[in-house]
Amino acid sequence: MQLSFYGAAREVTGSCYGLEVNGKKILVDCGLQQGEDKGSDQSLPFNADEIDFVLLTHAHIDHSGRLPLLAKQGFKGKIFAIEVTCELITVMLKDSAEIQETDAKWENKKARRAGEAEVEPLYTKADVAKTLEFLEPCRYGQRYDLGHGIQVNFVDAGHILGSASLEVFLKEDGISKKIVFSGDIGNMEQPIIKNPQYIDNADLVVMESTYGDRNHEKRGDYAQGLASIIDKILNQGGNVIIPSFALERTQGLLYLIREIKERKLVKQAGFPVYVDSPLASELTKLYDHDLKVYGDTPTRDLVLNGLDPLDFPNLSFTDSTQESKALNYDPVPKVIIASSGMCEGGRIRHHLKHNLWREESAIVFVGFQAQGTLGRELVEGADKVDIYGEKIAVRAAIYNFKGLSAHADKDGLLAWINSFNPQPQQVWVTHGEDYVCQAFADTLAQLGFKAEAPQFKSVYDLGTGKIINTGTEEMPAAVSTAYQSLNQSRI
Repeated sequence: MQLSFYGAAREVTGSCYGLEVNGKKILVDCGLQQGEDKGSDQSLPFNADEIDFVLLTHAHIDHSGRLPLLAKQGFKGKIFAIEVTCELITVMLKDSAEIQETDAKWENKKARRAGEAEVEPLYTKADVAKTLEFLEPCRYGQRYDLGHGIQVNFVDAGHILGSASLEVFLKEDGISKKIVFSGDIGNMEQPIIKNPQYIDNADLVVMESTYGDRNHEKRGDYAQGLASIIDKILNQGGNVIIPSFALERTQGLLYLIREIKERKLVKQAGFPVYVDSPLASELTKLYDHDLKVYGDTPTRDLVLNGLDPLDFPNLSFTDSTQESKALNYDPVPKVIIASSGMCEGGRIRHHLKHNLWREESAIVFVGFQAQGTLGRELVEGADKVDIYGEKIAVRAAIYNFKGLSAHADKDGLLAWINSFNPQPQQVWVTHGEDYVCQAFADTLAQLGFKAEAPQFKSVYDLGTGKIINTGTEEMPAAVSTAYQSLNQSRI
């Protein structure tokens, strides 16, 4: 009975953990890295054809993005996930594969002209199609028996639609253990999404620590706070540019902007809003029929009363490249929501290029910005940034609207772990920057928990609690150009 850390060990992204029980091998998540998170690069540090099951906590690409690579390399098992998560990754993984193939084709044109070796996409749309055949849709609160002494229950983590913490029940050689994987723990009272459900018992816990060293800004009226920024910038003739991930953040913003317009919190109540992301457009359509089941009470009430909580006057989705480019030549002050959320690629970079140097415009960040990303540079006060090889002065106002984060802050994380009574025998702290993982582990230790921040490839014996392999801090060879292109995705 073993636990291995294949990703998100002292890193924010790339979630991937391994369980081995009664000769069966299970993965919890299989995600991609972003920013400087390259501890396990694009490769799989295990044999894909030996994996029997995958338990997926939610659809974000840093938790699901290597599933097609798993299938490509021989996985033929089952992938268990909440029903709406299965729907969401169907869209997201197809989009990711299209980017992979397109970018590899472009790189290979250059390689042929230079007489260099061609690159292979990390995976293709055919690999995604194969992956989707393995999906096993699940529901919250129902224990699933995988056989071989393994059972799993999905608990609403309150992070995004379909997100889950996992209660995994293991039995081997007369030893029984319950291990809980937190997934990404949600922030309280965020639009659309239900609050995270707490779990009150476990022997062992693997938990995230994204905001383990700090709290969000004091909660207030989210709509009023965003409206005040929009009102100010539009009145001075500028654009409000919001980098946002296509999944969850964009839909949360639409919910708030609908409320802003209904409450007439902005003088120019008819201000135009553009969602400039084909992927966000497709995902928003999925939200429309899933909110009756997965939305919080206010959202479900709106839907049951025949209202669309994500729609309002002067909302447009710009799917084509031509429509996207036209936004930057339209003089009408506007709000533009574009991907990706950390500004690592996609259409947001073009909007930053056209607006960062304008004193009358503003960039509003509404989510975590990982180390090594353009978003992190901007929130940390860069005077100039490089976009497509051009130096762009930063004169626009930069707002870091942390209250809209989909992640629990330090107090939220502590509330979640303190719900366990008695305390778990062991807590492993993951999914945070190196110093944050260690700091949060130290905080837990001060509260009496046995806690540590494991290294990449650390392995533990769950029966005895002893460490089998301490793991490594070594960084692998640089990732391929084709893999790096994933950071330019529209998500």
